[in-house]
Amino acid sequence: MRQPAHGGNLAWAAALAGCPPDAILDFSASISPLGPPNSAIAAILSQIGNLKHYPDPNYSELRLALSHFHQLPSEWILPGNGSAELLTLVGRELAQLAAIILITPAFGDYYRTLAAYNANVLECPLSLVTGHWSLFLDKGQRTKDKGLLLNNPHNPTGKLFSRDSILPYLEQFALVVVDEAFMDFVPPNEEQSLIPVVQEYPNLVILRSLTKFYSLPGLRLGYAIAHPDCLAKWQLWRDPWPVNTLAAAAAIAALQDKEFQQQTWAWLPPARNQLFQGLAKVPGLQPQASAANFLLVESQESTSQLQQQLLKHNQILIRDCLSFKELGDRFFRVAVREESDNQRLLTALDSVLSAEC
Repeated sequence: MRQPAHGGNLAWAAALAGCPPDAILDFSASISPLGPPNSAIAAILSQIGNLKHYPDPNYSELRLALSHFHQLPSEWILPGNGSAELLTLVGRELAQLAAIILITPAFGDYYRTLAAYNANVLECPLSLVTGHWSLFLDKGQRTKDKGLLLNNPHNPTGKLFSRDSILPYLEQFALVVVDEAFMDFVPPNEEQSLIPVVQEYPNLVILRSLTKFYSLPGLRLGYAIAHPDCLAKWQLWRDPWPVNTLAAAAAIAALQDKEFQQQTWAWLPPARNQLFQGLAKVPGLQPQASAANFLLVESQESTSQLQQQLLKHNQILIRDCLSFKELGDRFFRVAVREESDNQRLLTALDSVLSAEC
């Protein structure tokens, strides 16, 4: 079976480990271990009887819930079948420009959608200086006939860029797309979303995900926030009913679940710190600071070999970074899970790496 480019491929991992998929402890997909919220499950069950009907093609109730959540007019919001569908629409939009500046290392689906429309991609790597990733674009790359694509918090580094560091680029590019798939994990008093300024910039597109924070990747649900004219055009490009009835109901319930949101913001910082400190104590590993629910770790040993050893001996799956060409075989990424799971990973890593010394 071909090695996956994405995390979360339990069928591949189970085949390699020689065990059932549900026996794998998955650190490769950055999904919260706290969900799905009970409110979302209840909402799904309440809609079973409506499966005999088509969804509302305008998703009026879902867009209204998102409108209240973000304090935006609903016409500025377009629900989609996960970030993947929305990225496909973004790629078609960006490909119409002279070139796209892509901040790297970059999520593999960015390359997929840009290649699908033969976009002219100019890579702009983040600089890593003494463990601190920074965003700096050469002035020669900032022109009104180009687009800019980046994510914040950045995947795979976990770096959180300040809103103020991104705002100047909105004046310098024809179109700026900011993927905020992991912004929900940043507490409201620390988050750096550009949603508060989106109505001031018709050339800004923001992508959000509801699957990671609320542990609903199997439902496939995301949304774009952008000028209504842009979203109306995208609506003409895509197939009807991209979001199913159950996903829409779960999203509406989750957005209103303040208790679950507070629980997640309270859980993540200490859990992430526990995992960071534990990784830093393992010889040969250097974790990077992160604002998201995952950690990027530099390793002195081959991480693809480490991945296979953890699977075969411990039934633990980590995310290698071979699909990020700038990182290669000396970095891996792990999701933050609950304390007992994190400790199991740390014990396994220490055992495997100690055996190699």
